[in-house]
Amino acid sequence: MEKAEKIWINGKLINWDDAKVHVMAHAMNYGTGVFEGIRVYQTPKGSAVFRLREHMTRLLDGCRVMGIDPEIEGKIYGLEDMIDAVKATVKANKKVDYIKPCVFLSGERAGLNPIGVPVSFSITCIFMGPYLSGVSAEEGAKVMTSSWHRPDNLCGPAGAKVNGAYVTSCLAKREAVRQGADEAIMLNSTGHVAECTGENIFICKNGKIYTPQTSECILDGITRNSVIEIARDMGYDITETQITRTQLVSADEIWMTGTAAEVVPVTSVDGRTIGSGKTGETTKKVYKKFQEIVTGKDPKYERWLEYIN
Repeated sequence: MEKAEKIWINGKLINWDDAKVHVMAHAMNYGTGVFEGIRVYQTPKGSAVFRLREHMTRLLDGCRVMGIDPEIEGKIYGLEDMIDAVKATVKANKKVDYIKPCVFLSGERAGLNPIGVPVSFSITCIFMGPYLSGVSAEEGAKVMTSSWHRPDNLCGPAGAKVNGAYVTSCLAKREAVRQGADEAIMLNSTGHVAECTGENIFICKNGKIYTPQTSECILDGITRNSVIEIARDMGYDITETQITRTQLVSADEIWMTGTAAEVVPVTSVDGRTIGSGKTGETTKKVYKKFQEIVTGKDPKYERWLEYIN
């Protein structure tokens, strides 16, 4: 990760090293915040943010789920305000490919009660590069099934990007790395395949594509939704359904999708080779089309790009 020059916080652009919160901030102690991850791509028309409006809409939805009113220092931030703030932050930095907006309870509070705690809104830009470094497009990722389960809807808002909820993802990621895998798959409380630590998952079997439905306690990923639409436009049959571990390991192809990860092939699950052990043809075609779209080379999907200039 390469840090940027400026961070936007509560309406002001400040130097990276000056972006601080108190150690007693409610979000620091209890994870009370919501965030997004958004990619920036270089196109023939300049820098463009991929599906910025959808990301910021989901951020506001997350605020509603958490009961956080986006009122920062007396100003209520709506969708257009947030979009403008993100664009201003990208403009203020030289090298950006990833943005992380976060609305969080920044007030100092020792107890769990979140009512009346002051709110902050930050926008951080970085240059991330490939999220799963070391994973080649041909060889794909090696994943393992984590002993940690994806938290279900009775444990918290599984469909929202709540800061504290990602502790489970961190535990699963640590487990995967320690076992020599690139990523971990988490099952839900019923034993079905849910998602990876930061990605949704797709399988391909006999020319048909399947992905866990949103009721399986997954994040309704924006890249996931994009790939579903893209693949259907390409003529593929896609079903959102329940997926078992047996279906997973017997798939012809598997890939992961996420804002940071984009589209990543999976060629091994729990030591079992998937398909030929190389990236499958369907995965390659979906990946190629996705890259054409995000870099502004397919005008049909230009509505998904928010140009900075």
